[in-house]
Amino acid sequence: MRRVNSLVSCRGNPLVSCRGNPLVSCRGNPLLGCRGGGLLFSSYSTSSSGEVKSSFNQLVKTRRFDSVWPRTKVGLFQVPQLTSPEGFRATRDHAIEEGWRLLDAAASVEPGEETIMLFDELSDVLCRVADLSDFIKSSHPDEEYAEAAAETHLSIGTMVEELNTNTKLFTALQRVTDDPTVRNKLDDETRTVADLFMADFEISGIHLEATRRQKAVELHERLLQLLGEFMQTAHQPVQLPNNYVPESMLHCFPRVDDDHVLMRGLHYDNPNEDVREFAYKVYYHNNQQIEDLLSKLLSTRYEVAQLLGYSSYSERALSSLTIDNPSTVLDFLLTLSKKLKPHADSECDVLRKLKASDFDARRSRSDILQPWDVPLYTARQRAEISSVDHSQLSQYFSLGDCMEGLNNLFQSLYGVRFSPTKTERGEVWSDDVIKLSVMQSSNNAVMGYIYCDFFQRSGKPQQDCHFTIRGGRRLRDGSYQLPVVVLMLNLNRPSTYKPTLLSPITMGNLFHEMGHAMHSMLARTRYQHVTGTRCATDFAEVPSILMEYFVNDSRVLRSFARHHQTGQPISDEMLQEMRQSNPVGSAFETQTQVYYSIMDQVFHGKFDGSVSTNQILKQIEKEHACVHAVDHGSWHHRFAHFAAYGAKYHAYLVSRAIASRIWTSCFQQNPFDSEMGAKYRREMLQHGGGKHPIKMYESMLGEEFDVNNLVDTLVNDLHVSK
Repeated sequence: MRRVNSLVSCRGNPLVSCRGNPLVSCRGNPLLGCRGGGLLFSSYSTSSSGEVKSSFNQLVKTRRFDSVWPRTKVGLFQVPQLTSPEGFRATRDHAIEEGWRLLDAAASVEPGEETIMLFDELSDVLCRVADLSDFIKSSHPDEEYAEAAAETHLSIGTMVEELNTNTKLFTALQRVTDDPTVRNKLDDETRTVADLFMADFEISGIHLEATRRQKAVELHERLLQLLGEFMQTAHQPVQLPNNYVPESMLHCFPRVDDDHVLMRGLHYDNPNEDVREFAYKVYYHNNQQIEDLLSKLLSTRYEVAQLLGYSSYSERALSSLTIDNPSTVLDFLLTLSKKLKPHADSECDVLRKLKASDFDARRSRSDILQPWDVPLYTARQRAEISSVDHSQLSQYFSLGDCMEGLNNLFQSLYGVRFSPTKTERGEVWSDDVIKLSVMQSSNNAVMGYIYCDFFQRSGKPQQDCHFTIRGGRRLRDGSYQLPVVVLMLNLNRPSTYKPTLLSPITMGNLFHEMGHAMHSMLARTRYQHVTGTRCATDFAEVPSILMEYFVNDSRVLRSFARHHQTGQPISDEMLQEMRQSNPVGSAFETQTQVYYSIMDQVFHGKFDGSVSTNQILKQIEKEHACVHAVDHGSWHHRFAHFAAYGAKYHAYLVSRAIASRIWTSCFQQNPFDSEMGAKYRREMLQHGGGKHPIKMYESMLGEEFDVNNLVDTLVNDLHVSK
């Protein structure tokens, strides 16, 4: 089984299923294959036309009356024990006790379907606590709650460490997967879940003989330490003595004390070229200690892979993905780079001309486009192409209107609607969290719950992401354990006179994260281990990226974009301006992702540390990067995605290509097509990770899964958008 760090593996992060981050979901540990919570929910919910809009544009504070008419606290997410920080201990103790009971039951039952059900119940019991506490420890504003949640999360993780090496549990599963007679009696989803549990066990080395198994445990423990150290150094700021900084730049960096300044990141948006260059070279300076750390991390991963019988770490990491062969992945990336790079180079030429014009006008001391110049000149190019003031655009995108637009879109596509639902005292961690019941429109049956944590507050993580709090699964009595998720954004709160207004980028983030949420809501798997976003990493982003195509479609925007004061619909001219500005730099951006992905694959091949990462990267950069950067520092020393996405960084490109093919074939003609929406829900969303992604792809699109088609799709996307 995977180690405890796979409690957070991504959601996008996630996946923290953030945009560009791993989804916060942890399918990957056979027991902690969920983010769950065994919660009890009241069915209090009402909905009427415009109620969704008003719920988000006009926050109603009901809790101010609690001092006069106090209500009984129900506990976080309506978990009865969590009315206070101390309740985490009771919740933890119950989960651990129940976990050991389920382990004994799984080990003693007759091999078959019941074994897998008990495995999934064991996973669910642990995840109810682990995933809830994982969310609360990072998001609750009360330190006592956060600390209690962190302790609980660690305790569950310790139990998982024990289960990772529990041979009794492994043997019980082996009696199911290795016996053809037993295996053939399982239905397809049960067989898939059994294989996923077994694959995760074997990845940890539990199937090895005793000496090699102990070696695997030691290597995994070393990896945990190296990963922690690398993540810490990747985000660590640089402290500089004042005399190392040109006097004219001292005011650009915060002071630590009278003699030192702190550099927390890059200064890409600074108009002063010297400041941008200085910040880049200092922040990305070639640090031999970090190089040694990264080299140890990569070589240890290679050693682990070899011990487990894999030719490379990439082969191990890709074993459960849609494209599960390292050579196929690398061919996909190299072919994509070959077809895409000419378009990316053309975009870079435009930026070079902008830089040269600054040089000719003596606004720059060089006419060479450098890596620290690209974001600044891309923003300038976008501003020149689009005359629309984004602050004016946002007047048409109040949060309430956007949520109402999503509500209407989902009613058209899936026959479900949002119903704002009253929260009980103690149920949420912040008074401005809005709870939505997702309901089947035909019969008002509740499908699941979304907690919308959308507004800024002190100490809140600065990221947009999706957290699965509880995964759906079929219960033994035939009922369904309803999924529960949290969507986190960082928006300004509405005021008495003005609703929260979204920029096109922020609106895109909202639609993206809501794609993850609906994947969780509409999945109807038998097992929580494969529900919703708990699927192959290179497939998990498909529903969220597909929503980006909807939000960029003028017909969808016209359905809800209204000026928040006048009610005037957004004009066709403004929509056209939005469309023109979207593709700026898209080829360059995609090529950069391809370059990073190739680096990720090569680094996770047969890496033994005999050659420095800089030397390897220099050759990759020469062939696949539009702007060369290695000679100016070691930016990859701060590439934190090595930790969460080792050998899987390309997953987003695969998901984007699949989402694009679904959009083009199924929704481009009519984004409100209820028949296609029902088919997409039936053939893809409802299966989560319980069906192989290629089978879902082929049943949805009626075409054979072909990697070359994915390449052409990504390249053609650039032409369509322009």
